[in-house]
Amino acid sequence: MSFEVPEDCRYLETHEWVRLEDGTARVGISDFAQDELGDVVFVELPAEGDTVTQEADFGVIESIKAVSDLYAPVSGTVAAANERLVDEPELVNEDPFGDGWMLELEDVDEGELDALLSPDEYRDQIE
Repeated sequence: MSFEVPEDCRYLETHEWVRLEDGTARVGISDFAQDELGDVVFVELPAEGDTVTQEADFGVIESIKAVSDLYAPVSGTVAAANERLVDEPELVNEDPFGDGWMLELEDVDEGELDALLSPDEYRDQIE
């Protein structure tokens, strides 16, 4: 099976992605991760203004198969959490790199991006 791995994202080995746009980092889980989890039924995210630390857990995702921690690909301050996921957690399955995003972070240390997997390295991991 082939999974979407956008070229403009970097990845954690735990399957979270980050995309930097105009100084804001958008975070979610990969297409591979949502497929492995199955139908997502609940997502718990931090509040605006909270801080997250690279590779530390920032929330929980629950599916029909499992409950998993979510890990931050980079450190930063939560500028927004995707409130749509409260009522529509299935967006993670339907559009993991679009409407299923989870956090927007500001004050990001862009140097931390170097520690993440490139799209090619991530493809190698999930194949």
